[in-house]
Amino acid sequence: MGGRDVKILYGVQATGNGHITRARAMAERLARAGVEVDWLFSGRAPSGFFDMEPFGDYRVVPGLSFAATGGRIDRLATLRRLRPGRLVRDLWRLDLDPYDAVVTDFEPVTAWAARRARRQAIGIGHQYAFLHRVPRAGMGPGQKLLLRHFAPVTTAVGLHWHHFGQPILPPIAPVPAGEAPARREVVVYLPFERPEDIRRLLLPHRAWRFAIYHPEAPAGREGHLHWHRPSRSAFAADLARAEGVVCNAGFELASEVLQLGRKLLVKPLAGQGEQISNALALELLGYGYTMRELDASALARWLQEAQATRVSYPDVAEALCHWLAAGAAEPVAELAARLWRAAELPDLTALTRTDGRLPGPGGMAAGWAAPEG
Repeated sequence: MGGRDVKILYGVQATGNGHITRARAMAERLARAGVEVDWLFSGRAPSGFFDMEPFGDYRVVPGLSFAATGGRIDRLATLRRLRPGRLVRDLWRLDLDPYDAVVTDFEPVTAWAARRARRQAIGIGHQYAFLHRVPRAGMGPGQKLLLRHFAPVTTAVGLHWHHFGQPILPPIAPVPAGEAPARREVVVYLPFERPEDIRRLLLPHRAWRFAIYHPEAPAGREGHLHWHRPSRSAFAADLARAEGVVCNAGFELASEVLQLGRKLLVKPLAGQGEQISNALALELLGYGYTMRELDASALARWLQEAQATRVSYPDVAEALCHWLAAGAAEPVAELAARLWRAAELPDLTALTRTDGRLPGPGGMAAGWAAPEG
């Protein structure tokens, strides 16, 4: 592979918006470099996509995804969604001959199609960091097996907030320079929680303005609660001016918040080992605060007492674009070392702490002092 003759099939797991956010950053830079890309998304109904202009004539297939109800993984609903016959048909029908490379952001159809065709598959995403020794919690044998085999690849490029001494990369999370945060303005993005539960949590805090983004958001405003349906442009504008962010413990949004230097409170999706592990990592690093449930006392203390952390990461998407265009020949460990040298990280003495810098009781890091193997 090389230069402008490269053509890539790029698969994106679309269950959450974080994968799509990463893909937008990659799409912009790959297009700028003259790399031709065909995009395939799975894990979401076609009607659920928005702001997809960067991906041109993209494809959507069912793939595999999970269902959540009331802030918890719904195992029965997840099983009902499974369409293994369609998954097998889609991966066998996927013609890989036109492509120089197959890249997947934890997307199973492209990953398994590459394995079926005995082609190299490059995995770029947060989930691939869990193939290394990084903080983990809430992962039983089944979830560990799922992380390894859901979207298997021959070359894994994991992303995380810190390298933890492993050959993984910083996040793909380009953000604008930002502006001075508006005091007492908070963005809330809890798509796996019920709107009525979010309302109950936020309603007492009338001195604060909350911009709440949710796929089932009610119309209009409710005093200091400003409800919005998902919109990338509106969300980015509110995020740039917010003093803080309350969200589930996904990877991409937290990465943006850290680079903007806003205070962060996360509530991991119950039963989802990746999010529970993310919450643990944030507290071990001292980068953010967590609550196990939608906890009114934890929120009240966070609003009044929490401090923000700013982390500066290099343009990882740009580096990966050049890496892919050059045939992905540079060892991942060397690419990772080069990018971490360009990062500006806070003091990480918090890695030896056990208090977790919690906003209230019941945080994720209590009793932890080092990454789990």
